[in-house]
Amino acid sequence: MDWLDTLSPHWLWLALGLVLAIGEMVIPGVFLIWLAGAALVTGLVAWAVPIGVPVQVVLFAVLAIASVFAGRNWLARNPVTSADPLMNDRGARAIGEVVTVTEVLGPGTGRVKLGDSEWLAHGPDAEPGTRMRVAGHDGATLIVEHLH
Repeated sequence: MDWLDTLSPHWLWLALGLVLAIGEMVIPGVFLIWLAGAALVTGLVAWAVPIGVPVQVVLFAVLAIASVFAGRNWLARNPVTSADPLMNDRGARAIGEVVTVTEVLGPGTGRVKLGDSEWLAHGPDAEPGTRMRVAGHDGATLIVEHLH
């Protein structure tokens, strides 16, 4: 590994920054990117200013801590909004849908068919075959009401 001895430390910092940035793309979590930025800045500073490796490590540590806190504060002020906020909330997605009672709703509890699946439901008494509208949900139980 003679080539490692001749390699300047700034190239290692730049390579580390690149690896961390790629890691952020492969495993998105909005955390590695801040460390990647700290490594890249450390590499650029080490390239421009002749500083020793211990100072570079301290510089990286300070930049990493500062960039993680700055990134965290920025994300708190600018939250990432989902293109589909109800994607993982099937009950909320069902609100407003028309369902068919498959098991008697009475006294207030039964089953309804929504799409290709059956759901537990609460609502006014209804016989199988009755069409109702989803008004809300309580966990995995739909709250239904008569169509108006």
